[in-house]
Amino acid sequence: MALDPYFEPGDGGDNAFTVEAPKIKFGPGSLSEIGDDAKALGMTRVAFYTDPTVAKLEPVAIATKSLKAAGIDFEIYDETEVEPTDRSFKAGTAFATEGGFDGFVSVGGGSVMDTAKASNLYSTYPDDFLAYVNAPIGEAKPVPGPLKPHIACPTTFGTASECTGIAVFDLLEMEAKTGIAHARLRPQLGILDPTALATLPRAIVAANGFDVFSHAVESLTARPFSHRPAPEDSTKRPLGQGANPYSDLACQEAIRLIGANIIDAVNEADNAATYEPLMFAGMLAGIGFGNAGCHLPHCMSYAVAGLVRDYTAPGWPSNQPMVPHGISVIVNAPAVFRYTGPACPERHMKAAEAMGADVEGAALEDAGNILADRVIDMMRQTGIPNGLRGVGYSEDDLEALTDRAFPQKRLLDNSPLPPDRDRLLGLFRDALSYW
Repeated sequence: MALDPYFEPGDGGDNAFTVEAPKIKFGPGSLSEIGDDAKALGMTRVAFYTDPTVAKLEPVAIATKSLKAAGIDFEIYDETEVEPTDRSFKAGTAFATEGGFDGFVSVGGGSVMDTAKASNLYSTYPDDFLAYVNAPIGEAKPVPGPLKPHIACPTTFGTASECTGIAVFDLLEMEAKTGIAHARLRPQLGILDPTALATLPRAIVAANGFDVFSHAVESLTARPFSHRPAPEDSTKRPLGQGANPYSDLACQEAIRLIGANIIDAVNEADNAATYEPLMFAGMLAGIGFGNAGCHLPHCMSYAVAGLVRDYTAPGWPSNQPMVPHGISVIVNAPAVFRYTGPACPERHMKAAEAMGADVEGAALEDAGNILADRVIDMMRQTGIPNGLRGVGYSEDDLEALTDRAFPQKRLLDNSPLPPDRDRLLGLFRDALSYW
C-alpha cells in the first residue's frame, strides 16, 4: 500500500481492512446527558451495571439522576468484580436474564463495562459459557445477531472498553485470562466525561496510563493487516486485523498524550489538567487496538493476572490477590519491545519519540532498546512494580506463565515477530526485573 511501505502485501495476505468506528460523546459534564441518550436508543427499562466502590461516587449519582429525569426505569447491579471472572460474568448474566431489560448502562472501569457486555450477550443469546470465548480456550462462536443497546460510561481511562467489541475475564478453572471478541459487543454509545477521573487514586492513574500506552504501541507495531491471511469470507475479517493506516493515526497521538501527561498525572499535587488528555488518549488507543489488535505484552499479561498468588495492588478496591490489568501488561512490555524492535524498527522509533525519548542521532537498529529504556524510566517515576518479581513471580514460575500464555493464539499471531514457546519463556525471563 502506497500509504506506508509497512503495508506492502505479503504472500497470500489480505488486501483490505475494515474500519469499525465507535460512537463517542466526549466532554466535561457529558455524563449528565445519559437520560436523553438512553431515550434516543429506545430504552425504557435499563440494567445499570457498576461496582461496589463506584456505586458510591458522583458519576453514578449523575447518571441515575439523568435517567430518572428522562423517565427511564432502571435497576442497579453493583456486584461487579474488579478484574471479572467467569463466575462474575455468570452472576451478571443472571441479573440481566431475570430483569426483563431492553437496554444496558455501565458506569465504571473496564471490569464493569465488560461485565455488561457479557451479560447482554448471554442473556440475549444463551449458550454454553465457552461457546463465545476466544479459541482455542473456547469455541469462538460468532454473536448470532444484534444485542440490546448499551451505553458505556468509563470512570477510568485505561481499558477503552467503551470503544471495543472485547470483554476480558479470568477463567478460574484454568487460572488464565481470556475474553470474547466480536464487533456486536461494541457499545452503541460511549460517554467519556473527563471529570469522572477526579476520584482515581494515583496508582490506578499510573496503571491506566501504561495500559493505554501499551494498547497503542502494540497496535502500531502489530503485524500489518496485509500480512494476515486473507479471509475466505470477506465478512469475517477479525477485530484484530493487524496494524493499518486508520489505527496508526489514533495510536501515535495516544502515545504522545500519555508521554506528555502521565508523570504529572501521578506525581503533581493538582493533576486536574491531565484529565482530558488522558481520557482522550484512552479513547484514541481504544480505536487503535479495537481495529488493529494487541500482541505480546497483552498475551503475557493474561498469564500474569491469572496465576497471581499474594500480590495486592495499592489503591485498588480489593483485598484479594490481584495484578491489575495495566500493571500485568506493562511489566512485560520492555522485554517485548527489545525483542520486536528489529521486526519494525521505524515504528518502535516513532513510539519512543512520541513517548518523549531523545532519539536525535539514534541508530534505527537500537529502536526497540530506546523504547524499552524510556518505558522503564517512566515506570520508575510513577511507582510501577519492577517487572514480574515486583508482582510476586520468580524463575520458578516461568514454565507455568508460559503454559498459560502460549494458548493465546490470537495475540501471538498478531505480533510482528511471533515467538515459539521457548522464546516466549525467554521473554518472561527477561521481564523478571529491569532495575
